[in-house]
Amino acid sequence: MTDNHVVFTDKLAQPAIGQGTWYMGENARLRPQEVDALRAGIDLGLTLIDTAEMYADGGAEEVVGEALQGGQRDKVFLVSKVYPWNAGGEKAIAACEASLRRLKTDALDLYLLHWRGNFSLAQTVEVMETLIQQGKIRRWGVSNLDYSDMQELMGVAGGEACAANQVLYHLGSRGIEYDLLPWCQQRGLPVMAYCPLAQAGRLRDGLLENSTVREIAGVHGASAAQILLAWVISHQGVIAIPKASSVAHVQENAAALKITLGSDELARLDSAFPAPGRKTPLDVV
Repeated sequence: MTDNHVVFTDKLAQPAIGQGTWYMGENARLRPQEVDALRAGIDLGLTLIDTAEMYADGGAEEVVGEALQGGQRDKVFLVSKVYPWNAGGEKAIAACEASLRRLKTDALDLYLLHWRGNFSLAQTVEVMETLIQQGKIRRWGVSNLDYSDMQELMGVAGGEACAANQVLYHLGSRGIEYDLLPWCQQRGLPVMAYCPLAQAGRLRDGLLENSTVREIAGVHGASAAQILLAWVISHQGVIAIPKASSVAHVQENAAALKITLGSDELARLDSAFPAPGRKTPLDVV
């Protein structure tokens, strides 16, 4: 990683912190705040926005679509995800077209298989390539696929075109470091870390209240959350996508791009939350 950017397979660089939208679009009263937060993030350089047809049954995509009006779309690397039961054949094409309508755009920069389902990886790769040929997406990737899944994907015709893998990754969930993350790094395949603050997991409070995390935050004049984000993006080829539901949170997230953790600080965090020394199941929430 150079200057806190992650390079995708076509040499397109994105800031190592983007904007997540999970749980957005669920409350109409919060919609103006959510739109303002996304626009503030774009202004602060957090130009990768991640969403999915699953989030609020398309409601999050509608929030993003509103935020991208007024000339914002050209500034953004737009990512959405398809349900596994829609990830093949005509269902995938219809699902993608529905996402595009909600997002009020002609094409996605990256379209991800949200998790594995009944459609084979070969069927999903085939329809992803069809969507590229139709101009509806520019790249495709996967989400919640572990090391063995990725090996299987590489054995599928066209599988090597996969442009990213989005998985759960934070200081308290480091299982991908055993095999998946090193493999992705060796291939130059970006890893998108969802829940980088463990906000959807049981370890959130344990991370934010941990004495080591808080001491390091104090040294940097930062929040514990900013230290957790700085830790995630200290890993080569990893982009964090924390939820961006308020302008204040977006400002805090963006400031984490400027934090560089020293080797001694990284060692302390490693000691406080060690990575497993063996293969563990991929964490999913």
